[in-house]
Amino acid sequence: MGQIQWPDFEKVDMRVGRVLEVENFPEARNPSYLLRIDFGPEVGVKRSAAAIRDLYTKEEISDRLVVAVVNFPPKQIATHISEVLVLAGVNPDGSMRLLQPDAEVQLGARVR
Repeated sequence: MGQIQWPDFEKVDMRVGRVLEVENFPEARNPSYLLRIDFGPEVGVKRSAAAIRDLYTKEEISDRLVVAVVNFPPKQIATHISEVLVLAGVNPDGSMRLLQPDAEVQLGARVR
């Protein structure tokens, strides 16, 4: 894995948001949910397609704090547009766990 320069890292805008709504997304290729996430007044509410339906129930995701990249261009995922990329740690076996702060922080807080 190659190194990047500090200015490259500063271009990635990662923010903390709260999941407001979780819907099944059967049109996606991988078992996914459509998430509505509130990133506070500066970023607003955004949608994300997240391939995590096999890992979490709707109840486990709803009202949860998550970390997402908010400045990628929107991406078409099956029949919906995904506006942000929710981040997860990926194990060698491919299983994932969502990243989240270990305590409450303001919605829209930058991750550094």
